[in-house]
Amino acid sequence: MHDDDEGPPPAFDSSRRLTGPNRWFAQPAVALTPLGAAAQDPAALAGWAQRVQALCAALGWPAPQAHVATGAAGTVLAFVPPEPALLTATDLNEWAWERAAEAHTPLAAQGFAVTQPASEDIATMARHFSAKASTEASRPLQRLQAAASAHGLPLFDDDDSVSIGIGSGSRTWPRAALPLPMDLPWPQLHAQPVLLVTGSNGKTTTTRLLVAMAEAAGRVAGHCSTEGVVVGGALVHAGDYAGPAGARAVLRHPAVQFAVLETARGGLLRRGLVARQADAALVTNVSADHLGEYGIASVEDIAEAKLVVAHALREHGTLVLNGGDAVLMAVARRTPHVQALFDAGRVALFAHDLAHPALQAHRTTGAPVCGVDADGELVWAQGDVATSLGEITQMPLTLQGAARHNVENIAAAVLAALATDLPLPALRATLAQFGALPQDNPGRLERWAWRGATVLVDYAHNPDGLAQLLQVAQALMSKDQPVRLGLLLGQAGNRDNTAITELAWTAARFAPARVVVKELPLMLRGRPLGEVPALLQAGLLQAGLPAAAVQHEADEATAARALLAWAQPGDVVVLPVHTTAVRQALAATLLAAGGGA
Repeated sequence: MHDDDEGPPPAFDSSRRLTGPNRWFAQPAVALTPLGAAAQDPAALAGWAQRVQALCAALGWPAPQAHVATGAAGTVLAFVPPEPALLTATDLNEWAWERAAEAHTPLAAQGFAVTQPASEDIATMARHFSAKASTEASRPLQRLQAAASAHGLPLFDDDDSVSIGIGSGSRTWPRAALPLPMDLPWPQLHAQPVLLVTGSNGKTTTTRLLVAMAEAAGRVAGHCSTEGVVVGGALVHAGDYAGPAGARAVLRHPAVQFAVLETARGGLLRRGLVARQADAALVTNVSADHLGEYGIASVEDIAEAKLVVAHALREHGTLVLNGGDAVLMAVARRTPHVQALFDAGRVALFAHDLAHPALQAHRTTGAPVCGVDADGELVWAQGDVATSLGEITQMPLTLQGAARHNVENIAAAVLAALATDLPLPALRATLAQFGALPQDNPGRLERWAWRGATVLVDYAHNPDGLAQLLQVAQALMSKDQPVRLGLLLGQAGNRDNTAITELAWTAARFAPARVVVKELPLMLRGRPLGEVPALLQAGLLQAGLPAAAVQHEADEATAARALLAWAQPGDVVVLPVHTTAVRQALAATLLAAGGGA
């Protein structure tokens, strides 16, 4: 973020390296968001592309595939340089845009600073960027990349380290002290199964479920998520690691035999994918969340971004998609690299109901599907073969079938697990146990008893996720006696006003008797204190909730305690909690009061 004390800002934002497959290309690239009046001018955008193409040609680089992505959330300018020159290419991208914007209106007159040389002479700039690329290039790294490719092994590099292989079959070296290929222990280097999990909701639950399945099969599993990096059940790093840093930490850990990588939207858009030889990639669903960031303006844009994971599949890898998500399926069918997987029979579909038309049509092609049949059994099917994994109501994660979204998460995990050859007995054993205890899936649909009330603790953070959670709460409410619904409600400041209001309207649809609106002081994301709670409260009142039913508290912990104090026997209290420390303290309180429900 630019500080006003630093002087005028540049004429672009989010200039970055995309170090793996990304929304625009199947290979590494560079991108930036142009600013100013020129960003809306087709002539200026064409001028950027012409400069990129001319300078890449002068440098002897391959055709850059210069791409202008325009939409309601802004414009992105991206191109593909040689991978060893990504840093140099970010500067080249900035130069090309600054010169194109300057030709439209002088940058100084627009209040922008000039960050790259002001020359328009292609020969001069080719010498400038050639020198930078020579400095950036690493011959030792290039030798290792060629050797790893020749051995069919993945190589992962960042600013500090380089590794070859995966998990227990990997070795890592400091970037400044790389070995010669002839000195590597090639017989000891190998890959391990890798799964990618992305989507708007359900990522962490599905990731943890896959880990439990792998562990039941006797594998040492490692995974990264918004909760941290965990290997063999032990926390290695705490925090949000659902991006490239978390992926590399898992892929390089010497104990890992099975890697499950939660892959969040932010990392995909900021840096691209790390893994490029995955056995399976899974998209749980898509919904309107984080709109307005990195060129994302619609649910369709979200779907495009999530489907980048298909680029990471190895030659015979499987893409697992939610066949019941109409937007995801429509975007998948019009996305060339995904349609190619459909044509090759490498897509597996899941939905809540096995009879869903999309699953039935897909099954006729001989591809695998998974869903619940008319008898309430979870069934994996391929062509004429069908295998039951048990009754849905007997799987703790579904809360006797009430948690329909977790039924979908289970079906997705089954398809991904079978794509990596995990044995059916391990899957059945996991589904019969996982979710019975709150610690199986911390912060995700934890069910607790509290002085005669039922408490659900979850991470629901967008309208779709909240609606799914409240539908579970409704299903748990007694039909024989009046039951009150209590709800904790809050949101981070990086959603726009419309999204925040929609969250409030979603809550109001379920007619809660009490809503405690929380402030999230550590998640203001540039908004002033009190602004997000005010938007939520206004939305609740606009949706018809009486003012007496709405309460405001200054932090998440106080808000959760207030709702627990309000609860009476028979009530259902829903607590979407977004802070790990608060969730852990809450779990201790609930456990002391009587434990899991």
